[in-house]
Amino acid sequence: MELGIGIGWRPEIAAEVESLSGIDWVEAVAENLCADHLPDSLVRLRERGVTVVPHGVALGLGGADRPDPDRLAGLAARAELLGAPLVTEHIAFVRAGGPLTASPRLEAGHLLPVPRTWDALDVLCENVRIAQDSLPVPLALENIAALITWPGEELTEGQFLAELVERTGVRLLIDVANLHTNHVNLGQDPAKALDELPVEAIAYVHVAGGVEKNGVWHDTHAHPVSEPVLEVLAELRSRVDPPGVLLERDDAFPPGAELAGELDAIRATLRKAAPSADAGPDRAAPRKAVPSADRGPLSSRAPGPASDGSAGTGARTTAPAPVPAGTRDRTAVAQTALLSALVAGTPAPEGFDHRRLRVQSRALAAKRADVVAKVAPELPEILGDGYRAAFLAYAGSRPMSGGYRRDALDFAEHVLIAGGPADPVARRRLTYWWQDRSGARPPRRTTRLVRAARAVLVGK
Repeated sequence: MELGIGIGWRPEIAAEVESLSGIDWVEAVAENLCADHLPDSLVRLRERGVTVVPHGVALGLGGADRPDPDRLAGLAARAELLGAPLVTEHIAFVRAGGPLTASPRLEAGHLLPVPRTWDALDVLCENVRIAQDSLPVPLALENIAALITWPGEELTEGQFLAELVERTGVRLLIDVANLHTNHVNLGQDPAKALDELPVEAIAYVHVAGGVEKNGVWHDTHAHPVSEPVLEVLAELRSRVDPPGVLLERDDAFPPGAELAGELDAIRATLRKAAPSADAGPDRAAPRKAVPSADRGPLSSRAPGPASDGSAGTGARTTAPAPVPAGTRDRTAVAQTALLSALVAGTPAPEGFDHRRLRVQSRALAAKRADVVAKVAPELPEILGDGYRAAFLAYAGSRPMSGGYRRDALDFAEHVLIAGGPADPVARRRLTYWWQDRSGARPPRRTTRLVRAARAVLVGK
């Protein structure tokens, strides 16, 4: 379906999004929405005929484990609540460890790249098929930005995506900012990736800002869209007319006028890069097939695309072959070793760039500190200027094993056990905060009123 020009809906800019002109659709982070009711802003947008697409960030379809049924059910419920034409997720892993490795579960709190190998592709394809069978609408998957690359990769990004589409019929969400990020960080050519991937499978496109520091591009979604990212968008538009293009912004939100200016720049780029009328319809660049000699024995087990014209909807006419024995176990061991090095300080797996791993590790810890400060704003308020240093010291040796709310509770407990904060008033406030939120169930109304009154007295 044709989506048009859209913007990422976030609660912080809900009013600005509603007031923007020429917005055809919005995308909302699925995990930030309740499964049974919508924010008023999204209700108003839908009443105006604006399409809303849920964008998942927590499935971890590239992980060694099969997708969690509860997470899939939650994503399906949000798609139905929104009346969405499709849902989107990422080609990434976000957790590791657990039963497959008989080790503690580790959470990255971030999207991490899967190795572009035939083993990883087998696992990803089966996970995608499980997701497709659990969702009420088509699924599209996004390429991610990376600071690190796996040793021994067997496919380029474009080849990996092409094989994924061929085996599963899944659609693609191409993030041109992520292609630029991987160009700066990993030396990967965006034009080559666009030449190799099946542009006809693109459901829509992401455009976002970032910043370069010490030769590393950080995909922050908190800076204006740069000219190099628009150039990648132009490269894509010269090959295909994407059904939708969306501006993402997740932090440091600018005024509505600046968002409108970025949307205008996107529209201008698309117009300028469109093939001329005398050149005929928009061209889809021919894909470079993966040579059969390079595919190895796994390719013979890959089912072809659906033959009934339903490619890209998740429908298939060929029963897929199961993942070969041992493939998930090998994937689990490799991903756990990498994530443990990033969040628990264990030795770096062989073949990885140690400097890049340190950069990624610091980025993960910084993101944890930032997100915990958002989900539990009382913590930086109670701890003051010492919050960030204390959290980074905590994160350096204590991996996240649950979500960010669990992380906030664990951090507060760690501070209290260590005898902090030094200020007795702050210590009492932190103790009461932790007690309020660490119970098996939320406190009753009477308990909340008593604790609120106690907090007022403590603060005096």
